This record gives sequence, C-alpha cells and structure tokens, in this order.
Amino acid sequence: MSTQVETMNAQEVANRLVLLCREGKNVEAINELYDDNIVSHEPKGSPMKEKVGKEAVLDATNQWFDSLEELHNVYISNPIVGDTFFACTMKIDATYKEHGRNEMNELCVYEVKDGKIISDHFFYHTGN
Repeated sequence: MSTQVETMNAQEVANRLVLLCREGKNVEAINELYDDNIVSHEPKGSPMKEKVGKEAVLDATNQWFDSLEELHNVYISNPIVGDTFFACTMKIDATYKEHGRNEMNELCVYEVKDGKIISDHFFYHTGN
C-alpha cells in the first residue's frame, strides 16, 4: 500500500495563500507554501530588494511587520490562476513608525511548482 502525498496545484496554493493572508498569517503562509529556494522580486526603488531563499523572505516580512505602528486595513482579492501562475491584488492601509500613514495598492504574481511557490513578483509604485 503506497502512501503517496498529493501536491497542491496552483489553484489550491493560491486559495491557501489568500486565506492565510486574509487571516493575517503571512509568516505561516511563507513557511507552508514557499519553496526553500524562492526568488522574491520587489519593484526598482523599493527598500526591499530581490530576496533569494525562504529565510530571506521571512526576514523581510518580519522587518515589514516590525516597521508598522498600526495596520488599519488589508484587502486581498480572490486569485486569478493560469497554468502554474496566479495573481491577486493587495491593498494595505497602514501607519508606519518612521513614515506615517500610507495606502499601498499592489499586484502580486506568483509561480508554483510541485505544490510550492518558487517565485513572486510585487508591482507597486515606490515614489521613484
């Protein structure tokens, strides 16, 4: 009797990521869904640069949470899935310790392989 574990497809990964992020469980989402060798891309001019590896993404996520004074509202759209890619929009209204209140709208695009997110790209204006 074989105990083969089914890997999630892109739609299942997308649904799980959106669910966890809507619950504020971003770190749990990274731990569960990101590949160990994830490559994460931020826009040119962003204080966050390209990150390689799950630990680097976790560090950047924790730094972002540490920079917050208050998170007023977060909206995450339902995902749109095509083949091994999915995208969603995120709108974040937050007050930052050093920069005050800011609303950010971004497009997030993810690539899935073998049930894990292997790359992400975030598109938003950086003011540059």
